[in-house]
Amino acid sequence: MRKILFLIATLLFSCTYSIAQEAQDIQDTVSSKKRVRPLRRFERFVKEFIDFNNYDTTYISPNRYNFAVMLTNNTLLEHYRIGTSEPKEQRMSFAPNPSYKIGAYFGWRWIFVGWSVDAAEVFGGHNKHNSKKTEFTLSLYSSKLGVDFYYWKIGNDFKLKNLEGFMVPNSSSSPTDNTPNLKTSIDFDGMKAYIKGFNMYYIFNNKHFSYPAAFSQSTNQRKSVGTFLSGISYSSHQMSFDYMKLPSWILDQIEAPLRVDKLEYRDFSIHFGYAYNWVFARNCLACVSVAPAVAYKRSRIFSQYEENNDRHHNINFDLITRAGVVYNNSKYFIGASWVGHTYDYKQEYFSMNNTLGTLQLYIGFNFGKKKEYRSKK
Repeated sequence: MRKILFLIATLLFSCTYSIAQEAQDIQDTVSSKKRVRPLRRFERFVKEFIDFNNYDTTYISPNRYNFAVMLTNNTLLEHYRIGTSEPKEQRMSFAPNPSYKIGAYFGWRWIFVGWSVDAAEVFGGHNKHNSKKTEFTLSLYSSKLGVDFYYWKIGNDFKLKNLEGFMVPNSSSSPTDNTPNLKTSIDFDGMKAYIKGFNMYYIFNNKHFSYPAAFSQSTNQRKSVGTFLSGISYSSHQMSFDYMKLPSWILDQIEAPLRVDKLEYRDFSIHFGYAYNWVFARNCLACVSVAPAVAYKRSRIFSQYEENNDRHHNINFDLITRAGVVYNNSKYFIGASWVGHTYDYKQEYFSMNNTLGTLQLYIGFNFGKKKEYRSKK
């Protein structure tokens, strides 16, 4: 009897243990699946995010060629405006001579390499000050992501374009306080500027909207459509200002806050905007994009007005603009584009607004059809 009871007890224990073990295995399997599902979802998200060819072909048609040749004319435009409101309001506007560059580029799919030279060196009229100007801009466009890299070094060829709050001498050398604009610009070689940074953004309606169609000719927009976009930017700014090189009649009137020797600041911004592609005729596209930005600026000013040169932290607003118009029949293309950056710096007693942009005119053609399109006409 004891053996039978022992055998029954052993059997019950084994069944109970087996059931408990199976329950634990089921729970482990469910937990494993719960762990795997988020991982797979993340993998799918990453795969879809980096799939730049995932777009609606009724709105966007791909480029059918592997190679391209393009001639360009790039014009770099800059404008600086500094001012103060203490003890009275004064403004000065400066702009360097525009920089014109011509170049030739060879492209493979979305990668272009080439060379550009200053037009003044080719056609004459080269100014020795222009040799101290350096510009580098690179914009990469895809259906979902875009990025701009830029570096500007400008100096020694600025012109004083406009004045506010100053008494401007007339032809008889007697001052008048009713002349806010200069009749002619004044050469000024006491200003230098260095700017470098990048801008990265994401296109929300990327299955229907194409930035490359307007700016890199790697796709064709077939239907008009718009999209919201958002991104981040970083830039580093340095401006040196030798105000002692200003005309004597300005030095006699300039307020202390404008007697700035040097300004340095770093700009961290988040932007959100809207872009629209308008297909106004067959193979013809116009694009406009505006993206305001909220920017955190960490700065340091060296001036007579601020002797301790303390660091400042403040919030200002910036702006990124793009515009383009292009004719592209897949084989030949011609167009123009603009990419501009506007930075607004404001302190209690000093402000600076500067705009830098590149205007590009281009013409080119594609050749060497991709394998999948060779049988198609």
